[in-house]
Amino acid sequence: MVEPFIQNHQYNFIKKQIDILRNATLTVADPKVMEAVRYGSEAKVIDVFPTVTDIQKQLLGRISSIKAEDFQDYLRSLTPYLLEFPQVTEKQIRKLFPKNKKLKVPDLVTIDFLKVTYLGWINISSNKLFIVYHLKGKAVGIEGRYSLVHKKNICALCHGYTDVALFSAISKSRAAHVSSDYYKAVGHYICINSHECNSRITDVTALERFIEDVIG
Repeated sequence: MVEPFIQNHQYNFIKKQIDILRNATLTVADPKVMEAVRYGSEAKVIDVFPTVTDIQKQLLGRISSIKAEDFQDYLRSLTPYLLEFPQVTEKQIRKLFPKNKKLKVPDLVTIDFLKVTYLGWINISSNKLFIVYHLKGKAVGIEGRYSLVHKKNICALCHGYTDVALFSAISKSRAAHVSSDYYKAVGHYICINSHECNSRITDVTALERFIEDVIG
């Protein structure tokens, strides 16, 4: 039996490749070109699983041979292999933000952790945005001010063109020679709606780099 091994962002990547294949079936007439598109998608999918086993590779490799009418069935067949976001309790989240005594934690019961790459929520009263992510096997949290942009832009995390806010956090890293009152702000445009961001994100490189820049 194959154990769950597909993270949310990897599943989103597979869905993206399915969309590419679906579009190709409607626009590509040359069988050889279509074959190249299929095997290109297979190679790209397997490439996002650096430690894939032979059995897992066989499962993922089916993407190159499925028929157009079976695309959705293929995606549904991957559901048993989805990895949940490592669940955290409200108490654990509060410990990640010890200075926020009145922190409002999202209702964890309502969250589908199979569809989560990071937890993100906004506290309107404090005008802050919070992110919880598991970095190198450890839960970490960052917080920062957010400013609504009132126009669509590219999200730095999921690269979707959507409604964003400027999220600015104070970096904890500090060079030895700087004064004690020195600080560096790290800012990015990110999705206002973290649920939508989680549904689009296909790569965690930018997310992890941002978090590392903040936590130092």
